Amino acid sequence: MSVLFAVVFYVAALCLVGGVGYRIYDYARTPAPLVIPTTPAPTTKGGVALRITREVVFFESLFKGSLWTWGFAMLFHGGLALVLMRHLRYFTEPVWGWVDLVQPFGIYAGMVMAVGLLGLWGRRLFVDRVRYISTPSDHLMLALLILIAISGLSMKFLDHVDIIGVKAFFLGLMAFDWQPLPSTNGLLYVHLSLVATLMIIFPFSKLLHAPGLFFSPTRVMPDNPREKRHIAPWAAKMEVEK
Repeated sequence: MSVLFAVVFYVAALCLVGGVGYRIYDYARTPAPLVIPTTPAPTTKGGVALRITREVVFFESLFKGSLWTWGFAMLFHGGLALVLMRHLRYFTEPVWGWVDLVQPFGIYAGMVMAVGLLGLWGRRLFVDRVRYISTPSDHLMLALLILIAISGLSMKFLDHVDIIGVKAFFLGLMAFDWQPLPSTNGLLYVHLSLVATLMIIFPFSKLLHAPGLFFSPTRVMPDNPREKRHIAPWAAKMEVEK
């Protein structure tokens, strides 16, 4: 099982890094021939940077569109961020000081994350207009994330895991010095399998929406067509050739 999970996580890491890198490259090379910021939009690059920051940190447009969806999304993303920070202890030695500080809050963050996911799933199940446009993959992604949260919390409250052994396993993977994975905890195997599945499918699913925000013309373009003429790179190249 240790060898199997080692190979699986190497493959998952390659899929995650390579897939996300390719998607970002694909976003970057997509033509943006028109200035089409969503108004009211900032007219300077500094204003655009501030707008993107508000969007990434506070989900500003979602707040304006649906307060309930914004609330559940903040619970999920905030809880997820804290859970990921807590899990850094498995990949660092010695553990960074600020990672130690967040350890007591990680379990509560996992609970908050699960509540946010259940709320978002309920939205897809019970809101007519959202249920109409939801696809099976939308439900499967939410189910996968909820199962990851539940299996992680279960290892805290139902079947404790040897975290020292788990840390040794992942540090060994990073150093290409494979170490045995604790073999007495079935929940650990379930949790790791679900996480590896998420890593593999993440770059090819709707879950990869954050990088796209930084390449969206409606968000990253200043509203200055009168002050500055926008020429797409391919159009500028054609003008030079003429």
